[in-house]
Amino acid sequence: MRLKMVLTMIMGLTFSFSAMAVSSPDEMLPDHHQEKRAELIGSKLRCLVCQNESIEESNAELAKDLRKIVRQHVAAGESDHQIMEWMVARYGNFIRLKPPFNKLTLLLWGMPFLALIFSGMFIWNLIIRRPSPQTPLDEKEKHRIAELIKDE
Repeated sequence: MRLKMVLTMIMGLTFSFSAMAVSSPDEMLPDHHQEKRAELIGSKLRCLVCQNESIEESNAELAKDLRKIVRQHVAAGESDHQIMEWMVARYGNFIRLKPPFNKLTLLLWGMPFLALIFSGMFIWNLIIRRPSPQTPLDEKEKHRIAELIKDE
């Protein structure tokens, strides 16, 4: 009995995580292949409200509208590239979850490498500038200090 309950919970969690945010069946396209294409395209587009979720994962009203637009374009027979270009022309490159590599996004793509280089330089500087451990005074130095103290 307990095993059956655990398996039911696992299956429920598995299917709930894989579900997209399509909130009503009337949003979905009747053709299964077109729906899969629309979901794939939507998973590459950023929700402009949530910003860290794709429009397929988001429950925001704007994401719902964008899903509907993507499905209209898919149903009209446009290619994936045409749909993405239409979205980028309308909302800018920010709508892409993975922006393309070009001269405008060079800094965006290069920041992780720059951060790694600068942190490496910072750590290297800390190691190089670390003061060397002080060595104990030898007998000659101790004797000289004792003479200086006596003179004062």
